[in-house]
Amino acid sequence: MAIELTYEEDLAILTINRPASLNALSFSLIREISVVLDDVAQSNARVLVITGAGEKSFCAGADIKELTGKTAAGHREGVELGQSVFSKLDDLPIPSIALVNGYAFGGGMELALASTFRLALPNAKFSLPEVKLGLIPGYGGTQRLPRLIGQARALEIILSGKIVKAEDALAMGLVNRVVSGMSEAFEFAREFTGFSLLTQQYARQSVMRSGNCSLNEGLRVEAYLSTLAYVSKDAKEGMQAFVESRQAEFTDK
Repeated sequence: MAIELTYEEDLAILTINRPASLNALSFSLIREISVVLDDVAQSNARVLVITGAGEKSFCAGADIKELTGKTAAGHREGVELGQSVFSKLDDLPIPSIALVNGYAFGGGMELALASTFRLALPNAKFSLPEVKLGLIPGYGGTQRLPRLIGQARALEIILSGKIVKAEDALAMGLVNRVVSGMSEAFEFAREFTGFSLLTQQYARQSVMRSGNCSLNEGLRVEAYLSTLAYVSKDAKEGMQAFVESRQAEFTDK
Protein backbone atom coordinates (compact mmCIF):
# COMPACT_ATOMS: atom_id res chain seq x y z
CA MET A 1 0.00 0.00 0.00
CA ALA A 2 1.14 3.54 -0.77
CA ILE A 3 -0.38 4.75 2.50
CA GLU A 4 1.44 3.61 5.62
CA LEU A 5 -0.06 3.79 9.10
CA THR A 6 2.19 3.43 12.11
CA TYR A 7 1.88 4.28 15.81
CA GLU A 8 4.27 6.00 18.17
CA GLU A 9 2.78 5.52 21.65
CA ASP A 10 -0.44 7.61 21.57
CA LEU A 11 0.23 9.14 18.15
CA ALA A 12 -0.88 7.75 14.77
CA ILE A 13 1.36 8.57 11.79
CA LEU A 14 -0.08 8.44 8.27
CA THR A 15 2.66 8.53 5.61
CA ILE A 16 1.99 9.00 1.90
CA ASN A 17 4.65 6.74 0.42
CA ARG A 18 5.03 7.46 -3.30
CA PRO A 19 8.28 9.45 -3.26
CA ALA A 20 9.11 8.58 -6.87
CA SER A 21 5.88 10.42 -7.85
CA LEU A 22 6.40 13.18 -5.25
CA ASN A 23 3.57 11.52 -3.29
CA ALA A 24 0.99 12.58 -5.87
CA LEU A 25 -2.64 11.73 -5.16
CA SER A 26 -4.19 9.14 -7.44
CA PHE A 27 -7.85 8.32 -6.91
CA SER A 28 -6.88 4.89 -5.56
CA LEU A 29 -4.57 6.63 -3.09
CA ILE A 30 -7.39 8.87 -1.90
CA ARG A 31 -9.49 5.77 -1.28
CA GLU A 32 -6.62 4.26 0.70
CA ILE A 33 -6.48 7.40 2.83
CA SER A 34 -10.20 7.01 3.51
CA VAL A 35 -9.72 3.44 4.79
CA VAL A 36 -6.75 4.44 6.95
CA LEU A 37 -8.68 7.35 8.49
CA ASP A 38 -11.43 4.90 9.44
CA ASP A 39 -8.80 2.72 11.13
CA VAL A 40 -7.38 5.72 13.01
CA ALA A 41 -10.87 6.68 14.21
CA GLN A 42 -11.21 3.23 15.80
CA SER A 43 -7.75 3.24 17.37
CA ASN A 44 -6.52 4.46 20.75
CA ALA A 45 -4.46 7.27 19.18
CA ARG A 46 -4.87 10.77 20.61
CA VAL A 47 -3.47 12.72 17.64
CA LEU A 48 -2.93 11.91 13.95
CA VAL A 49 0.21 13.16 12.16
CA ILE A 50 0.14 13.19 8.34
CA THR A 51 3.34 13.45 6.32
CA GLY A 52 4.97 12.43 3.04
CA ALA A 53 7.82 10.00 2.43
CA GLY A 54 11.13 11.38 1.23
CA GLU A 55 12.61 14.84 1.52
CA LYS A 56 11.15 16.49 -1.58
CA SER A 57 7.40 16.37 -1.17
CA PHE A 58 4.56 16.18 1.34
CA CYS A 59 2.13 15.67 -1.52
CA ALA A 60 2.44 17.16 -5.00
CA GLY A 61 -1.31 17.12 -5.64
CA ALA A 62 -3.49 15.19 -8.04
CA ASP A 63 -2.11 12.76 -10.58
CA ILE A 64 -2.74 14.92 -13.68
CA LYS A 65 -2.79 11.90 -16.00
CA GLU A 66 -5.92 10.69 -14.22
CA LEU A 67 -7.71 14.00 -14.75
CA THR A 68 -7.60 14.03 -18.54
CA GLY A 69 -10.31 12.60 -20.76
CA LYS A 70 -13.06 12.50 -18.16
CA THR A 71 -16.66 13.50 -18.72
CA ALA A 72 -18.08 16.35 -16.66
CA ALA A 73 -19.89 13.80 -14.50
CA GLY A 74 -16.70 11.80 -14.07
CA HIS A 75 -14.78 14.89 -13.05
CA ARG A 76 -17.41 15.85 -10.49
CA GLU A 77 -17.37 12.32 -9.07
CA GLY A 78 -13.60 12.60 -8.55
CA VAL A 79 -13.90 16.02 -6.92
CA GLU A 80 -16.60 14.81 -4.56
CA LEU A 81 -14.47 11.79 -3.64
CA GLY A 82 -11.56 14.03 -2.63
CA GLN A 83 -13.84 16.40 -0.74
CA SER A 84 -15.55 13.62 1.18
CA VAL A 85 -12.31 11.89 2.18
CA PHE A 86 -10.58 15.09 3.30
CA SER A 87 -13.73 16.08 5.24
CA LYS A 88 -13.24 12.92 7.31
CA LEU A 89 -10.49 14.87 9.09
CA ASP A 90 -13.18 17.25 10.35
CA ASP A 91 -15.12 14.33 11.81
CA LEU A 92 -12.10 12.45 13.16
CA PRO A 93 -12.46 12.10 16.96
CA ILE A 94 -8.85 13.27 17.42
CA PRO A 95 -6.94 16.34 16.19
CA SER A 96 -4.83 15.98 13.05
CA ILE A 97 -1.51 17.59 12.16
CA ALA A 98 -0.11 17.93 8.64
CA LEU A 99 3.68 17.88 8.83
CA VAL A 100 4.61 19.44 5.49
CA ASN A 101 7.99 18.55 4.04
CA GLY A 102 8.76 19.95 0.59
CA TYR A 103 5.94 20.42 -1.90
CA ALA A 104 2.31 20.74 -0.77
CA PHE A 105 0.73 21.54 -4.11
CA GLY A 106 -2.89 21.32 -5.22
CA GLY A 107 -4.60 18.43 -3.48
CA GLY A 108 -1.59 18.13 -1.18
CA MET A 109 -2.13 21.65 0.12
CA GLU A 110 -5.84 20.93 0.40
CA LEU A 111 -5.06 17.86 2.52
CA ALA A 112 -2.98 20.07 4.79
CA LEU A 113 -5.78 22.65 4.94
CA ALA A 114 -8.24 19.95 6.00
CA SER A 115 -6.03 19.02 8.96
CA THR A 116 -6.58 20.62 12.36
CA PHE A 117 -3.02 22.02 12.43
CA ARG A 118 -0.22 22.54 9.94
CA LEU A 119 3.50 22.36 10.71
CA ALA A 120 6.10 23.18 8.06
CA LEU A 121 9.68 22.08 7.68
CA PRO A 122 11.95 24.88 6.44
CA ASN A 123 11.84 23.47 2.89
CA ALA A 124 8.03 23.42 2.72
CA LYS A 125 6.37 25.08 -0.27
CA PHE A 126 2.62 25.60 -0.57
CA SER A 127 0.67 26.26 -3.78
CA LEU A 128 -2.73 25.87 -5.40
CA PRO A 129 -1.55 25.91 -9.03
CA GLU A 130 -4.78 24.69 -10.66
CA VAL A 131 -5.25 28.03 -12.48
CA LYS A 132 -2.18 27.17 -14.57
CA LEU A 133 -4.10 24.15 -15.91
CA GLY A 134 -7.30 26.06 -16.56
CA LEU A 135 -8.84 24.54 -13.42
CA ILE A 136 -9.71 25.63 -9.89
CA PRO A 137 -9.02 23.82 -6.59
CA GLY A 138 -11.60 21.11 -6.06
CA TYR A 139 -10.78 19.33 -2.79
CA GLY A 140 -11.80 22.18 -0.49
CA GLY A 141 -9.10 24.76 -1.22
CA THR A 142 -11.46 27.57 -2.23
CA GLN A 143 -13.41 27.08 1.00
CA ARG A 144 -10.83 26.29 3.68
CA LEU A 145 -8.04 28.68 2.63
CA PRO A 146 -10.08 31.92 2.95
CA ARG A 147 -11.45 30.75 6.30
CA LEU A 148 -7.87 30.29 7.45
CA ILE A 149 -6.02 33.34 6.10
CA GLY A 150 -8.77 35.66 4.83
CA GLN A 151 -10.37 36.14 1.43
CA ALA A 152 -7.87 38.63 -0.03
CA ARG A 153 -4.78 36.52 0.63
CA ALA A 154 -6.59 33.35 -0.43
CA LEU A 155 -7.58 34.90 -3.73
CA GLU A 156 -4.01 36.05 -4.32
CA ILE A 157 -2.74 32.49 -3.90
CA ILE A 158 -5.54 30.83 -5.87
CA LEU A 159 -5.68 33.29 -8.79
CA SER A 160 -1.91 33.47 -9.25
CA GLY A 161 -0.92 29.89 -8.50
CA LYS A 162 2.02 31.38 -6.59
CA ILE A 163 4.30 29.37 -4.31
CA VAL A 164 4.34 30.28 -0.62
CA LYS A 165 7.48 29.35 1.32
CA ALA A 166 7.48 28.14 4.92
CA GLU A 167 8.33 31.44 6.65
CA ASP A 168 5.76 33.35 4.58
CA ALA A 169 3.18 30.67 5.34
CA LEU A 170 3.88 31.15 9.04
CA ALA A 171 3.59 34.93 8.78
CA MET A 172 0.16 34.76 7.12
CA GLY A 173 -1.20 32.12 9.52
CA LEU A 174 -1.25 29.31 6.98
CA VAL A 175 0.90 27.15 9.30
CA ASN A 176 1.10 27.04 13.08
CA ARG A 177 4.86 26.58 13.34
CA VAL A 178 8.00 25.96 11.33
CA VAL A 179 9.71 22.90 12.84
CA SER A 180 12.99 21.08 12.33
CA GLY A 181 11.62 17.56 11.96
CA MET A 182 9.41 14.75 13.19
CA SER A 183 10.59 14.87 16.82
CA GLU A 184 9.54 18.51 17.12
CA ALA A 185 6.23 17.66 15.47
CA PHE A 186 5.70 14.93 18.07
CA GLU A 187 6.38 17.47 20.83
CA PHE A 188 3.72 19.73 19.33
CA ALA A 189 1.27 16.82 19.01
CA ARG A 190 1.66 15.87 22.66
CA GLU A 191 0.51 19.32 23.72
CA PHE A 192 -2.99 17.97 22.97
CA THR A 193 -2.85 14.38 24.21
CA GLY A 194 -3.49 14.88 27.92
CA PHE A 195 -7.04 16.14 27.69
CA SER A 196 -10.52 14.74 27.15
CA LEU A 197 -11.14 13.86 23.51
CA LEU A 198 -14.83 14.49 24.07
CA THR A 199 -14.38 18.08 25.15
CA GLN A 200 -11.73 18.66 22.47
CA GLN A 201 -14.31 17.54 19.89
CA TYR A 202 -16.85 20.00 21.27
CA ALA A 203 -14.29 22.82 21.13
CA ARG A 204 -13.30 21.94 17.55
CA GLN A 205 -16.93 21.81 16.45
CA SER A 206 -17.65 25.20 18.00
CA VAL A 207 -14.64 26.85 16.36
CA MET A 208 -15.40 25.27 12.96
CA ARG A 209 -18.97 26.57 13.07
CA SER A 210 -17.68 30.12 13.61
CA GLY A 211 -16.82 30.50 9.93
CA ASN A 212 -20.26 29.42 8.74
CA CYS A 213 -22.69 31.45 10.82
CA SER A 214 -23.39 34.82 12.39
CA LEU A 215 -21.88 35.75 15.75
CA ASN A 216 -25.22 35.33 17.52
CA GLU A 217 -25.78 31.88 16.04
CA GLY A 218 -22.20 30.94 16.88
CA LEU A 219 -22.71 31.99 20.49
CA ARG A 220 -25.79 29.75 20.67
CA VAL A 221 -23.75 26.84 19.32
CA GLU A 222 -21.03 27.60 21.88
CA ALA A 223 -23.55 27.67 24.72
CA TYR A 224 -25.02 24.33 23.61
CA LEU A 225 -21.66 22.58 23.25
CA SER A 226 -20.35 24.16 26.46
CA THR A 227 -23.32 22.67 28.30
CA LEU A 228 -22.72 19.24 26.77
CA ALA A 229 -19.13 19.45 27.97
CA TYR A 230 -20.25 20.56 31.44
CA VAL A 231 -22.47 17.52 32.00
CA SER A 232 -19.76 15.07 30.89
CA LYS A 233 -17.94 12.80 33.33
CA ASP A 234 -14.67 14.37 32.22
CA ALA A 235 -15.82 17.84 33.28
CA LYS A 236 -16.73 16.54 36.72
CA GLU A 237 -13.35 14.81 36.97
CA GLY A 238 -11.47 17.87 35.69
CA MET A 239 -13.09 20.26 38.15
CA GLN A 240 -12.71 17.85 41.05
CA ALA A 241 -9.05 17.28 40.21
CA PHE A 242 -8.51 21.06 40.20
CA VAL A 243 -10.11 21.40 43.64
CA GLU A 244 -7.98 18.54 44.95
CA SER A 245 -4.77 19.87 43.31
CA ARG A 246 -4.11 16.66 41.36
CA GLN A 247 -3.79 15.56 37.74
CA ALA A 248 -7.14 14.82 36.12
CA GLU A 249 -7.74 11.31 34.79
CA PHE A 250 -9.97 11.73 31.77
CA THR A 251 -11.90 8.84 30.23
CA ASP A 252 -13.33 10.62 27.14
CA LYS A 253 -16.87 10.33 28.53
